[in-house]
Amino acid sequence: MKKAIGGWLPENKKLQAEWVNNILSIVTAKRMQSNLADTCEFKHQTVTDFMNMVDADPKLHLLAEQMVEQALEYNENDPTGSPQIKSFRLMMQMIDYIIGTAPEYVPPEDKEKRALIGFPINAILDWCMGTQAGYAFFLDERVNQHFENILKDWCDFLNSEASAYVLNDEENKGWLCQKALNDLNIDQYVHDKSKMHFGFTSWNDFFTRRFCNDQRPVAEPDNPYVITSACESQPYRISTNVQKDTKFWLKGQPYSLEYMLNHDESADLFIGGTVYQAFLSATKYHRWHSPVSGTVVRCFNVPGTYYAEVNSYPYDSAGPNESQGYITHVAARAVILIESDNPDIGLMAFIAVGMAEVSSCVLSVQAGQHLNKGDELGYFQFGGSTHCLIFQKDVIDMFVEKAIPAEDFNDSAVIRLNEKLAIAKKKKLNQ
Repeated sequence: MKKAIGGWLPENKKLQAEWVNNILSIVTAKRMQSNLADTCEFKHQTVTDFMNMVDADPKLHLLAEQMVEQALEYNENDPTGSPQIKSFRLMMQMIDYIIGTAPEYVPPEDKEKRALIGFPINAILDWCMGTQAGYAFFLDERVNQHFENILKDWCDFLNSEASAYVLNDEENKGWLCQKALNDLNIDQYVHDKSKMHFGFTSWNDFFTRRFCNDQRPVAEPDNPYVITSACESQPYRISTNVQKDTKFWLKGQPYSLEYMLNHDESADLFIGGTVYQAFLSATKYHRWHSPVSGTVVRCFNVPGTYYAEVNSYPYDSAGPNESQGYITHVAARAVILIESDNPDIGLMAFIAVGMAEVSSCVLSVQAGQHLNKGDELGYFQFGGSTHCLIFQKDVIDMFVEKAIPAEDFNDSAVIRLNEKLAIAKKKKLNQ
């Protein structure tokens, strides 16, 4: 059984199944109360619209039912006791319920349940995404568009005051209970204990909380050859001699600059260069900061696919694990191209990638803006997240030891925001 990246899904699949079954029980009870069984109306219009579209299209309807059947077939031989979601409509009723809620706090000693904080919808779709039918279903542009609408509904809720109901001091459940405050090291972050919800206006406002000014100082701010960590994250992969166009959908997933950068004209400049990828933890800091001093050349958002995984066998039972590299090419992401003040670094790229769930990428910069190393670039709203730094050929002299991914990347060291990440080469002309 694969481990789940960054605490975004439980390693213990039985516990995940129990959690999903609990949601299943809640939804089933609501259906029984309404006495409408499988024809129960959805609370959210976006979910209703999606179901109507799937039901009206024979191909999508078939794929939807097949992926549930294929997941159930696999589950018959699964010793972890995977949940028995027996219809696509029931699955969507569960998602309809989820997008009207905000995640509750889970104490660190309950490590496995804690892993569900960031990926509740992924937990429901987990096995279906890894089936042959699921792969085809979630790559359909119409499915993607409707899921984008559904997730925007959830994002709107998580941005609303209504989502702040979980910002309370209920023991082992509220994000402001004493255990949670200690767990999060809340004093590192900007907040006001004298105000309701400590001054946070919504779940997403809390999720994107800022560090206090004295936290995460920039490593060697006056040394233009020191490149710093853009996110509080764990290294996933370092790839050298990256190419413009590769078969990124294959197992092993080489990076393809053309698709990562969404066909931007800069892709040619990075051929033969280096990609550094690292992932963020569910309960940590979710803002991105510039790893170099320089000027923003271009920045843009790229719409992507939701819940699409690399098509591999056996099923990837840890959700996005096999797909970490793959999603940098197809998921919703933000691209920022920065011309470093240091000509030995030159043009570099930062890519923020939404892994699943809401995970919208919000830009805080614009073209032409000059940045000092450590200045904010943007932030992730609720959802899974990973990021990449791309450098041109022969720019990187070395990465620091902590930046080297562990054999099991879940064991990689946490590199703090603004910590030294790498050192650029000093070219002969500048020595």
